[in-house]
Amino acid sequence: MELRKTVCRNIKKGALIMNKEIEMVIYGADQICASCVNLPSSKETYEWLEAALGRKFPNQPFKITYVDIFNPPNDEEKKNFAKKVIEEDMFYPVVLIEDEVVGEGNPKLKAIYAEMERYGYRSV
Repeated sequence: MELRKTVCRNIKKGALIMNKEIEMVIYGADQICASCVNLPSSKETYEWLEAALGRKFPNQPFKITYVDIFNPPNDEEKKNFAKKVIEEDMFYPVVLIEDEVVGEGNPKLKAIYAEMERYGYRSV
């Protein structure tokens, strides 16, 4: 919650005003989640989200990162969350925006759009 305060300090009509680009992290694996057999792979979901968000919020910078839960980068925060996904049997892909889970298994685009709008992103 502290992170959100530093990212978005101003409030206007209930919406947060964007002060910097947000980071979205997609945690997943090459192997499809056992409960998500008929759904796209984590990597396909990452690519689909990147394209959809770029169209919805053009010229509004955001960072989107894919993390393989079985081979996470040397970033402690990302390593720890990747471990959590495995240990807690979370459905992947797991989508985080600024460290908050906004989607799991079959992430809903509408929920992701709404969360980005909370950070001040505006659809065109």
